[in-house]
Amino acid sequence: MLTLLEIIKRTTEFFDKRGVESARLNAELLVGHALGLKRMQLYIQFERPLTEAELEKIRPLVKRRGSREPLQYILGETEFAGLKLKVDRRALIPRPETELLVELISQKLPAPPATILDLGTGSGAIALALAKQYPEAAVTAVDKSEDALALAKENAELAGFTARVNFLVSDWFSAVPASERFQLIVSNPPYLSDDETLATQPEVKDFEPHAALSAGKNSAADLEKIIREAKPRLSEGGLLACETGLAQHAQLKELAEASGYARIESLRDLTGRDRYLFAFI
Repeated sequence: MLTLLEIIKRTTEFFDKRGVESARLNAELLVGHALGLKRMQLYIQFERPLTEAELEKIRPLVKRRGSREPLQYILGETEFAGLKLKVDRRALIPRPETELLVELISQKLPAPPATILDLGTGSGAIALALAKQYPEAAVTAVDKSEDALALAKENAELAGFTARVNFLVSDWFSAVPASERFQLIVSNPPYLSDDETLATQPEVKDFEPHAALSAGKNSAADLEKIIREAKPRLSEGGLLACETGLAQHAQLKELAEASGYARIESLRDLTGRDRYLFAFI
């Protein structure tokens, strides 16, 4: 019988051959998930032989990760801004860059916003993180994908925010009442081109929803639309906060300036590159 440590080592070697990044960490997380054990619990049981029933739980998960399915989809959840979110192929996996966007909003807003609009909510990560951060705010979260909205609603229920977040099927502003004004509009829209999407890692291009990644031939198309249409939807002193692609950031900043926003700020991501565009009115 193979021990727990031997299985982890064999899984790590298998992942290495398949090009999986952080192979040992992935192996420990998947084996632990299959056995219902936290990583620290694994360490104190390394020499324990595994039963055939336990191996049967591990094998299909290892096979899925070996095919480069994202770890988060296999585990079925991820952490984001202090929330545990359900994740699956209906929406993108929330990234650390987007978590930083939420942190930067709290630093830049002079006062808690009373009304928030999240454009392209996906799993609901941004909307729910802001609902947690601003408990008095009325939050509206929109997405054109009904599947993504269904996932976001499930996450709202898990977080206990069902009554506080309004979900709406909308292609950006299309279904948002023209009379509504928001103190904060936030978006992490698609900002890759079709070609750029095809060049991403298998975990991204083969498993995450293409429509949530690519804006088409023009990678900046969705961001350009949001920047142009957000200004009349903002109340006085309001903020538009967007995550952008690196190559398009400068042109989007110019567009925001030409659109008549009172103040524009470029903020850097965890690697020190311009990633976030903040436009105030």
